[in-house]
Amino acid sequence: MEILLVVLIGVVAVAVVTALAQRLGVAGPLLLVALGLAVGLLPFIHFPEIDPDLILIGVLPPLLYAAAVRLPAIEFRRDFTPIAGLAIVLVVVTALVLGWFFSLILPGVGFALGVALGAILSPTDAVATGIAKRLGISPRVTTMLEGESLLNDATALVLLRTALLAVAAGSFSVGGAIGSFAWGVLIAVVVGAVLGLFAVRLRSWVRNSAASTAIGFTVPFLAYLPTEHLGGSGLVAAVVAGIVAGQGAQKWFTPEQRLSDEVNWRTVELVLEGGIFLIMGLELEQIVSDVQQRHEGIALPTGAALAALAIVLLVRTGYVSFLLWIGRLRGRSRSRTRFEAIDARLDEIEASGWPEPPAGRGRPAGRGRSSGRGRRAPDPAHRERRLSSMRERVSRALADLDYYQASPLGWRHGTIIVWAGMRGVVTLAAAQTIPRTVETRPELVYIAFLVALVSLMLQGFTLPWLVGALGLERSGEGSVDPEEQARLDSELRDAAAAALADPHLRRRDGESFDPRLLEKVGARYAEPPSDEASLFVDDLLELRLAMIDAMRERLTTLSSGGTFSTRALRHTLAQLDADQLSLELRLRDED
Repeated sequence: MEILLVVLIGVVAVAVVTALAQRLGVAGPLLLVALGLAVGLLPFIHFPEIDPDLILIGVLPPLLYAAAVRLPAIEFRRDFTPIAGLAIVLVVVTALVLGWFFSLILPGVGFALGVALGAILSPTDAVATGIAKRLGISPRVTTMLEGESLLNDATALVLLRTALLAVAAGSFSVGGAIGSFAWGVLIAVVVGAVLGLFAVRLRSWVRNSAASTAIGFTVPFLAYLPTEHLGGSGLVAAVVAGIVAGQGAQKWFTPEQRLSDEVNWRTVELVLEGGIFLIMGLELEQIVSDVQQRHEGIALPTGAALAALAIVLLVRTGYVSFLLWIGRLRGRSRSRTRFEAIDARLDEIEASGWPEPPAGRGRPAGRGRSSGRGRRAPDPAHRERRLSSMRERVSRALADLDYYQASPLGWRHGTIIVWAGMRGVVTLAAAQTIPRTVETRPELVYIAFLVALVSLMLQGFTLPWLVGALGLERSGEGSVDPEEQARLDSELRDAAAAALADPHLRRRDGESFDPRLLEKVGARYAEPPSDEASLFVDDLLELRLAMIDAMRERLTTLSSGGTFSTRALRHTLAQLDADQLSLELRLRDED
């Protein structure tokens, strides 16, 4: 009963503090940590130590899954190389540097154990970097921060596992660490992708939004458990499953399912995220007591923690500077001329026909059934498919170039990437996985908690000021470029007009529409209507639903081309879903 009461009070506290933070313009996690610290210092409060498995298995998979579902896939693909560098190379380098530092400064901590602590401190946190997203800074920067924080957990946890095994064995193998990491990621990607695809298709068959959501809640855990059993990274499997689910939802789910997922996963994320940061503050007092029992004071581990945070930021600064330099070099080498020339050549092929193969290029005589005959030109259907595929690739490449040119990364963006790389939930959970047989465990856990706390409070509270001092333009969280939205709306109106001209257009029950209705509604997509009162209400609602289906189909096609941003595509999809739900409700009322 007491545990239930504590949980209920915690949920209420998270909700109230989150609402208060929005009114004060402060990130909720920061206030929750402060609240936890204040409550934990009360003499009559004793907070028990949390089992790390509860966080690693019960909290992190759904949190990372929820973040992965909303990951902007188009932008993630475009910046995958620098994101992978931040998530893999930077984590490994940071862990090795910190391992060397801890082995020098902390008594009883060898290089392997130091690398283990370095791996704990290396990954940024998906929850903590959400603070940067709420500031409305460049979507490209927030995408890189999100992608890094989702993927670097695998690197850190696999490196931690390898280092702890080395502590037990007395030796550290770089080759073994690389092999473990490769196997862990491979298994995670396969399991996560297969399970995510299966879950999407199953939920699309179920259709019922409540039942579908119930299945959805199990997906991150079903991805995590078998992957861990096979020696892979369960967190990466949960992330991959989330990315697959996020992309499949647009095509396979009903509007009710998408709306249900959005609301329910945001609620789960709010409670779990807030609970972790509240626990973070509550546990610090007990951790300090454990360290003081082993030492006369906490000066040495405190100094080591602050120095470690400085090292983390210095290494991150150097690596981000390297990424920006590489990005500038790649930017100079990118040219539209080559892709525009390919596009023009495709126009010529489409106009004049597929070129015949040069003479003498056929198969040699005596080989195969087509002996002596030249290579035949592809049939028209095959040619159209090839042209369409080539056009799609060229269009995607040109759209990528437009994206890089419209949102270049300069030193100011690099500064934000460095400073927004806060430590949080993963660091807290991973620290508690250090075996209790390790003599220096209390100091190591204290260092991890202090680094996460100072990182979150210092960087989190000063990040808004830094954004303002650098003069970066804030786009506002969730805002869409009006010009881009207008172009996307134009594409959907064209799709609706084309559907109106289709002679096979039917109501949902298979009946034909009245031609007069089609004529009047057709004018609506050419210019806004002046009066719809004379139209048949029931037929009009059915026809509008048919138009929404046509526009959603066009939206799905546009999603793979890279011409429009993920933000604009999802905003428009939400509008179509809202329109469809409203129309279906009106139709039910008419019945």
